Amino acid sequence: MRRVARKMLTAIALATLPVSLSTVASPASELSDAYNAQTDPAFRKGLQIRLTWTGDYAGPFTGTIDTASLRAIRDFEARHGMKPDGVIDEPMLKLLISQSDEAQSPLGVKLVDDVATGVRLPMPLSLVSDHGATAVGSLWRSEDQAVEIESIRIDSGQTLDGLYAVLSEPTQDRTVTAAENAGDWFTVSGKEQGRSYFMRFAARDGDLRGFSVSYPPADARELDPYVRVASNMFEPFASEPQPPLVASNEPRTFSSLLERRRESASADTRYAMASIEPGRPNLFEMPPVEAPATAERDPVAARSSEFDMAGSGFVVSSDGWLLTNAHVVKACKTVTVGSGTVAQEIRIDPKNDLALIKVGESLGEPLKISAAKPRLGEDILALGYPLRSILADSLNVTRGNVSSLLGLMNDPRYLQISAPVQPGNSGGPLVDLAGRVVGVVTAKLNAVAVADATGDIPQSINFAIRPDAVTSFLHANDVAFRTADPDASLESVPDATAAVKDSVFPVVCFDH
Repeated sequence: MRRVARKMLTAIALATLPVSLSTVASPASELSDAYNAQTDPAFRKGLQIRLTWTGDYAGPFTGTIDTASLRAIRDFEARHGMKPDGVIDEPMLKLLISQSDEAQSPLGVKLVDDVATGVRLPMPLSLVSDHGATAVGSLWRSEDQAVEIESIRIDSGQTLDGLYAVLSEPTQDRTVTAAENAGDWFTVSGKEQGRSYFMRFAARDGDLRGFSVSYPPADARELDPYVRVASNMFEPFASEPQPPLVASNEPRTFSSLLERRRESASADTRYAMASIEPGRPNLFEMPPVEAPATAERDPVAARSSEFDMAGSGFVVSSDGWLLTNAHVVKACKTVTVGSGTVAQEIRIDPKNDLALIKVGESLGEPLKISAAKPRLGEDILALGYPLRSILADSLNVTRGNVSSLLGLMNDPRYLQISAPVQPGNSGGPLVDLAGRVVGVVTAKLNAVAVADATGDIPQSINFAIRPDAVTSFLHANDVAFRTADPDASLESVPDATAAVKDSVFPVVCFDH
């Protein structure tokens, strides 16, 4: 979900001053005028960036040396035993370059273009890695999960002022230490559950884009300068967001729209995953509705109410293993199944978008998995928990048929199905009318992108992982699954549903 655009800051020379300022008079206004008249804008902006990395400057990167910039120069000089007159000489400049490089280099900061939101953001790629798509953008997380950076896009009618009003208001769990609304952008920072956070949002024509950073106090010395740099260099409207199928005004064949984004660390991005991704920004939420003071708070119910719905799963063994999609659980810190049973172990196959979830109890009868792929045109049922925050909490069943035995561009791992699926269906079983699992629901074609590219709206084109890929994954993980009887008789839709429904569960993902 990302493209590394170019190395940041290394192109900012700051090697020598274009002119000597050693004879410039000391009054601030005259010194500022001298810098602004006799040096290049790129030099002045680079100076502000480097002073930010050293912790001396906290203003915008305007490329204009003003009072705050001069104060930062003098503070740097004073901290290092130099004469704090604001005049940059060669020793001061060399020390500034050395110390700013020392601050930024360990982070591996590069500009990243996020195709999901269209933003461009400095990213500390030595510290965090791409964890793929969320419901509102993309997520980057450190290996120890202590640092999280998220890109965010909202085009649902929310206003910038309305969002600022919500985010700048402290809650029971979140404090606000600084908030600034500049009209077309705002920033909010503070603490949440002992962690520092920072958010910046901007708006254009009703399109809201932003990013958030969350990190523990132990990382503040390293990340506080990064946050200030990222805030100033953030480009919210660097490009238009691109769905998995990229539209173009140029004439293109349909197959050329389906090319894989090979730099993605997520599951195959030719498919728009039918999930509500787990990584809803932990700092990006409406104030919760307070329970009555006399009400006893149920921890499981309180956790489930936070709307981190990720997908569906189904029982595949009698010793507590459930199967779902890798993209449903890969960015989670905690996964629960059903009414709140916490997963003890998760095993992921990102290549085939499959994942196993182990719980400490048997949740139902294992569904029997077909040893053979279904027939072309066969009737199938897709079971799961789609759009659980909007639709009912109960199991949802849709009917269709196997439209193709291959996925996009003849991908042999997938089946094409006509059964409607929605966000939250991901990981649910695809069964035939004998109750045999013949696939795992995984994705739906992005109809809007295809319509934009071809002028025609595709109908009922969705995808499931084929059963042979499923059984191979289960064999590789020594899961004692059950193989379905190939001669089992077909039943009515209600009877087939009744036979499997008690083994299908919602899979809920939390980022805390």
